[in-house]
Amino acid sequence: MIVTVTANPALDLTWHVERIVAGGTHRADTGAARAGGKGLNVARVAHAQGAPVRAITTVGGATGAEFADELTAAGVPHVLVPVAASTRRSIALVDEALGDTTIINERGVAPTASEWEALKAAVADALRADARVLVISGSFPPATPDDVLPALIALGRNAGAVVIADTSGPSLLQAADAGASVLKPNEHELRDATGLADPLDGARELLRRGAELVLLSQGADGMLAITASAADPDLQVLHARLDRVLAGNPTGAGDAAVAACAVLMDAGIHDPEKILRRATAWSAAAVLMPLAGEIHPSCPDLERDLIVVPAAFAPATHAEKPLPARETASDVVSHADSGFSPAAGAPAPDSPASGAPTPASDRRNPR
Repeated sequence: MIVTVTANPALDLTWHVERIVAGGTHRADTGAARAGGKGLNVARVAHAQGAPVRAITTVGGATGAEFADELTAAGVPHVLVPVAASTRRSIALVDEALGDTTIINERGVAPTASEWEALKAAVADALRADARVLVISGSFPPATPDDVLPALIALGRNAGAVVIADTSGPSLLQAADAGASVLKPNEHELRDATGLADPLDGARELLRRGAELVLLSQGADGMLAITASAADPDLQVLHARLDRVLAGNPTGAGDAAVAACAVLMDAGIHDPEKILRRATAWSAAAVLMPLAGEIHPSCPDLERDLIVVPAAFAPATHAEKPLPARETASDVVSHADSGFSPAAGAPAPDSPASGAPTPASDRRNPR
């Protein structure tokens, strides 16, 4: 089973307008509202693909009631931890003329100490139900205690689960230090967290701290799977990209990549190339769907169309510390948004097409 944790959920509100004009008044048809947050998007995708999942998050206030109703209607197995603060909102305005999306994310309010404990207890209970994978995705509310993320990762490792973390900033380094097996940054997040301009140097730093696999998005250039080991500190790098750039909605593409990784690992598949192929294909399939948390049924065809090659050899330098040897929650030895971008005149979901090779971003409910 896959357990997902969303510490800073949001009610996602989406409106489509013909053209966004700054300072103007706009009219739109009735928008879409759904329970959102990166971990929930991961759970939706995995559940739709037949994987056993349990999504754990917090919920509060009137917004939280609407959030809970939608999640229940969606049929995704979940546990909701009540909190006093109202669930935040994420507002997306889609410009139909340009194919651009403007997103406004409320920051959210941190749970109280007792509410954090209730969340951790819910995670521990779910992990005891034969969970093999723990996914921790998205941002944490402002003023979250520093020990929350390490405590969640420790719960997963102590239960024998593979821990996948999709977060950013200091939390990305914290996740590596705490023993997350798989990390899924994009290039901007990796550079921001490590302060290193070269993405391979940044990935090496995460591996040195204890991660086993780094899935790194390169926007329109595709995705990298980067691994190393204590015995062989030289980086092993695989690069995957589609043979064309897709036009569509990149919101949630990174969550689909995480879902792909989680589903394979839950099935006992830890091979970096297989994970990279599935993650890149599901990211592309997510671009072809109007809402995050969904992938297009053409994903098997997209996976067959991938170009996967070894990237340039990246030797470790003598100045670097060797990768630490440590016991891990899995035998994985080796998470980034898709290399696919929105474009003006995006096609309908059943019509993959080429678009301008501009970097994609998974901006809804960012880390």
